[in-house]
Amino acid sequence: MNNSILKIKTRFIIGAAIISSFYVNAGNEDRVGSAGASHMLVNPWARSAASGGAGIACVNGLEASFINIAGLAYTDKTQIKFNHTNWMGSADIGLNAFGIAQRVSESSVLSFSIQSMNFGDIDVTTVANPEGQIGVFSPRANIFSIGYARAFSSSISGGIGFKVIAESIADLKATGVGIDAGIRYVTGEQDQIKFGITLKNVGPVMRYKGDGLANQATYVETGEIVSLEQRSATYELPSLLAIGGSYDFIFGEKNKLNVALAFTANSFSSDQFRLGLNYMMTQENFAFNLRAGYVYEKNLLDVENRSNALVGPTAGFSVDALVGENKSALGIEYAARFAGVFGVIHTIGATISLK
Repeated sequence: MNNSILKIKTRFIIGAAIISSFYVNAGNEDRVGSAGASHMLVNPWARSAASGGAGIACVNGLEASFINIAGLAYTDKTQIKFNHTNWMGSADIGLNAFGIAQRVSESSVLSFSIQSMNFGDIDVTTVANPEGQIGVFSPRANIFSIGYARAFSSSISGGIGFKVIAESIADLKATGVGIDAGIRYVTGEQDQIKFGITLKNVGPVMRYKGDGLANQATYVETGEIVSLEQRSATYELPSLLAIGGSYDFIFGEKNKLNVALAFTANSFSSDQFRLGLNYMMTQENFAFNLRAGYVYEKNLLDVENRSNALVGPTAGFSVDALVGENKSALGIEYAARFAGVFGVIHTIGATISLK
């Protein structure tokens, strides 16, 4: 028993040392805020968001397609999810996400998901009509994702995901592609120790195009009217590298506490430390999860100098009814993220998990 505890402590110390080394070497403050498509960093799923997105090593099923695609390999059979978020609280931005994960073989799982951010109707204004009242437009930011994950053994799984990013305003649009990849390792007598690493949002630059960049000009000599199209600047995707570990404190067959730690090295924003807690209680006909988390980054506690609207704490819960002989789960989930002056960001949704 003492040897087992010593091994666990040793592994956690090694993991902490690795995370610390990432913190020392990662990050470039000169590039903060210079990327585009930052909505790719927004977690649309309630269960993983409630634990601060710390589940790099332990999130399973469809939500793993955002956190670490390798966890998709642990989908039971079929999982369907729909979540809605009032992003930035009182800012009136709607974020909807729908997805399905399907096991296609004993070791392989495929997923498809759509993430759509709606900014509402905005008045069209011009120099001649600064007050608007000449129409509205609705900016959109969508992500279409396809993922594949495979369990190579009882201990190791990996996955890869492809994204199509589409952004549009009144008369401009941009389209891009991105790739995610991840791997996960599970060990321990009861698979209670997990490690994971993922690389996300890697892809070519994006550029806005459309009629909004076209201007009419008149040649003085001939009077001919021509259209000239300006070139917009390119922008990069918000790529990142995340590494994490987790441990399950098992209190019995029906109760356990998962503690997760993660570090995110962002290319275009401050690096982040994540802590997530998930208490799980399972009974014959239902399962209950209570979650909490905290996300820390540089200057987060300094109101005047912090660069993130989210102030750190997260919380939430989920309740699943276990039905049928196979105990398939029909569940609801909720997460709260706190955004300072913007208020509380609520995410609510439903999940169907067939076994």
